[in-house]
Amino acid sequence: MPLRTIARTTWWRVRDYAAVLGWQAAGIVSRTDPDDLRRPEHPAGPPVVLVPGVYESWHFLLPLAMLLHDHGVRVHVLPDLGNNRRPVPFGASVLGRYLLEHDLRDVVLVAHSKGGLIGKLAMVQEHQDARIASMIAVNTPFDGSVLARWFLVPSVRAFRPADATILALAAEREVNARITSVYSHWDPHIPEGSALEGAQEVVLDTPGHFRPLADPRLHALLLERLLTPGAAAEPG
Repeated sequence: MPLRTIARTTWWRVRDYAAVLGWQAAGIVSRTDPDDLRRPEHPAGPPVVLVPGVYESWHFLLPLAMLLHDHGVRVHVLPDLGNNRRPVPFGASVLGRYLLEHDLRDVVLVAHSKGGLIGKLAMVQEHQDARIASMIAVNTPFDGSVLARWFLVPSVRAFRPADATILALAAEREVNARITSVYSHWDPHIPEGSALEGAQEVVLDTPGHFRPLADPRLHALLLERLLTPGAAAEPG
């Protein structure tokens, strides 16, 4: 690999992890109440449930939550996920239970990384109830990540391409039409990328696994989908 390429990708990694540290720190000191996020002053669009990635609490997606809330979107978060280290089926059960307890319908999921796997499994499980209309997933390893095989930690090894949950979700193709997969052109955590057969795909210019969450194009996409009548239900 050329030295210039190594230097460029190293710089991208540094900026990616710097963003993580900043968002995690902001989440720790935040006094934002989830109840307030659900009650914007002038409600608009369908309800949104944010689903974070592995080792991410709901606070990690607080910048997205505030962006949407400030535009009138009713934003729901999942404190019961904790840092989201449990298996994907557990996360899907937390999400499904939340939808039932709050009687949410026509929901749009906005998910990051592992959150997209949780969201897709919940969409499959909740399909007959039609509680989840669509999902916008950011940098989700729909086909797993080859890097996961080098980790001993179960919460990361679960992303191996040969993992049973990864394979089972890959076989569920019908639901893909209701998913928009948004991902970076370069993701150090998912070398294979986040392409998803049958889904709408949006490739962002911002490199990294985390920084794409702050990409203006993603923000514009979210607001367009959520605030344009009918757009959220027909992502493709």
